[in-house]
Amino acid sequence: MDATFLSVLILGFLLGIKHAIEPDHVIAVSTIASQSKKLYRSSLAGVFWGIGHTTTLFIVGIILLLMKGQIPEKWAMSLEFLVGIMLVYLGIKTITSFRKTQVDYKEYGNGIGNNLGNQQSIKLSYIKSMIIGFVHGLAGSGAMVLLTLSTVNSVWESAIYILIFGFGTVLGMLFFTTILGIPFILSFKKVTLNKTLTQITGVISTVFGVYYMYNLGVTEGLFKLWLL
Repeated sequence: MDATFLSVLILGFLLGIKHAIEPDHVIAVSTIASQSKKLYRSSLAGVFWGIGHTTTLFIVGIILLLMKGQIPEKWAMSLEFLVGIMLVYLGIKTITSFRKTQVDYKEYGNGIGNNLGNQQSIKLSYIKSMIIGFVHGLAGSGAMVLLTLSTVNSVWESAIYILIFGFGTVLGMLFFTTILGIPFILSFKKVTLNKTLTQITGVISTVFGVYYMYNLGVTEGLFKLWLL
C-alpha cells in the first residue's frame, strides 16, 4: 500500500466521522437514544446505525462501480426524500411512545416486567437503528460513488475506501449517540423532565423531516421531476 493511498484512506476515515454527524443522521438516531434505559444501549444504537449505513453504501456502491453507472438524479433525490418521510415517522413515533416507555420502566422497576419481553424490545431497537442506517446509506450511495470515483483508481481500492469510510461513521455515531443518550438516561426517573426532552426530540425530528421533504420537493425541484 503506497503512501498516497494510505493518506486517502485516512481522509476517508475522517470524512466518515464527519458524515456521521450530519443533521438528519443525528436527529434520526436521537429518537432511538431517547428511548434507551441504559447508556450502553444508546451507544450500541449508534453502532448498529453505522453497520446498516455502511452495508448499504458498500453493496450499492460496489454494484454501481462495477457497472460503471450512477443513480439517476430523480431516483437519488427520491431516496433522499425517503429520509424525510422516515424522520417524520420517527418524530411522531417518539412523541406518542413516551407513555409506553414510562410504563415499561415502572414495570421493570417493580419487578413486574418480563425479562424475555425486555430483551426482545432491546433487539428490536437495534434492528430499528440498523434500518435507519440502511435508509440513510441508500440515500447517500449516489454521492458515495461520486466521491469514491474522484478519490481512488480501482474497484478494490473503492471497496477498501468505502469500508474505512464506514468505519469512521460507526465510530462517529458511537460517540455522538453516547453523548445524546446521557441526558435521557439521567432524567429517566424524572418523568416531567424526561417527557419534555423526549417530546422535544420528537418535534425536532418531525419538523426537520417536513423541512427536508419541502426543500427536496419544492426548492430542489423533485416534485417537478416526478411529473416529467
